[in-house]
Amino acid sequence: MKLETRSSRARPQEDHWVPLSDLMTGLMMIFLLVAIVFMLQVKKNEARIVEAQSRIREIATRYTDLRGQLYKELSEEFRDDLPKWRASIKPDLSIRFEEPSVQFDTGAAIVKDGFKSTLNSFFPRYIKILRSPKYADAIEEVRIEGHTSSLWKNLAPEPAYYENMRLSQERARSVLMHVFGIQAIRDDETLRWILARVTANGLSSARRLVTPDGGEDLMGSQRVEFRVRTAAEDQLSRILGALGR
Repeated sequence: MKLETRSSRARPQEDHWVPLSDLMTGLMMIFLLVAIVFMLQVKKNEARIVEAQSRIREIATRYTDLRGQLYKELSEEFRDDLPKWRASIKPDLSIRFEEPSVQFDTGAAIVKDGFKSTLNSFFPRYIKILRSPKYADAIEEVRIEGHTSSLWKNLAPEPAYYENMRLSQERARSVLMHVFGIQAIRDDETLRWILARVTANGLSSARRLVTPDGGEDLMGSQRVEFRVRTAAEDQLSRILGALGR
């Protein structure tokens, strides 16, 4: 009778611990499953990052090659003209016209005859290079940019910025309208390409130039630039955006 009593008292304890051990085993299996899923996700993300890095290197290499070739070709085409135009070509594929007194009257947005003559010589040759089979599909945008100094008569910096924004936009638009009217680029195919890519942008004094001592270059800041943007920038943005999701 005593043995039966002990057995009857021990059995409830065993019945209590068996389901608890099953619960712990189940929790361990869940934790293991979560860990496996996490590890797989990490590996998947690592693979995405590696693939993205490879794509970025590929695009950067292609862009660097294209930019170098285009810079060389533009430099050779306009080598003899740049000094008389007071213009320069930068490695970032911007072409800067640096003589404001030849381009516009002070505070005005009407293209002067001297600058019209320059544009008539420059723009058709410029577009011919950009539209060549080597570059045409890679060109996303050709920006005509108007830039000013930070000054506007006796205005404070903020209202001066607004007035210069208006002026720079009007000047960029005037240049765009003039080059669109050049007969050498008026054939249907060329005009379609230009209308899809060439834009006018006024930047006020946001990108003013500085002198060697760090002061503002008031004359140099007043300029017109032609700037090329390639499809590589958009491709890189899409890849980086996908990585961020």
